[in-house]
Amino acid sequence: MSDFELKKYLRPTFTIDCDHERVIKCARELTNSCSSDREKAVNLFYFVRDSIRYNMYMISVFEEDFKASRVLKWGKGYCVQKAVLLTALGRAAGIPSRLLFARIRNYKVPPHILEWKKDNIFEDHGYTQFYIDGKWVCAAPTFDRALCDSLGVPAVEFDGRSDAILPEKDLRGEPYIEYLEKYPPCDDLPFDRIRARIVRAWGDDKRPWLEKRK
Repeated sequence: MSDFELKKYLRPTFTIDCDHERVIKCARELTNSCSSDREKAVNLFYFVRDSIRYNMYMISVFEEDFKASRVLKWGKGYCVQKAVLLTALGRAAGIPSRLLFARIRNYKVPPHILEWKKDNIFEDHGYTQFYIDGKWVCAAPTFDRALCDSLGVPAVEFDGRSDAILPEKDLRGEPYIEYLEKYPPCDDLPFDRIRARIVRAWGDDKRPWLEKRK
């Protein structure tokens, strides 16, 4: 891929606001001691995986709630918000980064979510791709280590060389995640598509639940 083609994966957008002071500061602090893009990407990944706690109730139908700087400030988000943040941090660190989406089946959906949702399929699971050493490498920072330990599933590990996506099996060898369809990569958040699907499930006024609800 040419340098010209890679440039669009370094630019800021409304949600991937890699030019925001908060995002730049965080990326700099996490990568100052790194000697390669691979090392930078690994540090960024583990920060987003574990320091930004997974919370599906942060889903929103408002585009500003997907801004990387806002997710960083909140310290929590669901898969798409965490992927946007990781992508923004990658760009702020000078690594070409983009978004990926997939339709997945999660066999470990909690019973109360399954009862509400009626199925275990998620249409827009979001994750990140970094351009490292001449190739695109996937990184899914979705579930933090603490949550994985509580659910009995392996946390995603990332070495900057191989794709790191949600695993097929849990720690007991039982089905966990099935990738049903992978969509083309995006240089920006396809918000209209995501919002339309959120509205069908949550209504047209859903905002992040910043506090716990009973």
